[in-house]
Amino acid sequence: MSKSEAKSLSELIGASGSGLAGLAREARKRASLTDHLRSNISAPLGDGIQHCDLRPDGTLVVAATSPEWAAKLRYAEAELRSLCTDIGQTPMSVKVRVAS
Repeated sequence: MSKSEAKSLSELIGASGSGLAGLAREARKRASLTDHLRSNISAPLGDGIQHCDLRPDGTLVVAATSPEWAAKLRYAEAELRSLCTDIGQTPMSVKVRVAS
């Protein structure tokens, strides 16, 4: 491939029909949800959230940084649901897991 044919990573990711474009969009969506929950949940619970995902079946999956944080976050299920509702997401259930 000559230099004139080389494409930047942003061009590859943003290309129409690219599998990478969908993957990047999903990653941004998850990062946005994680940032929202970390920033808005009662202190210091945000420190225990590693990442979050709202699955297509409506399950909010919260990955906690340790078993101790997982236990605390399970008690905050109502607050997690409420925070999701604030941004137009409606989790049907919440699962808190310890991140691996």
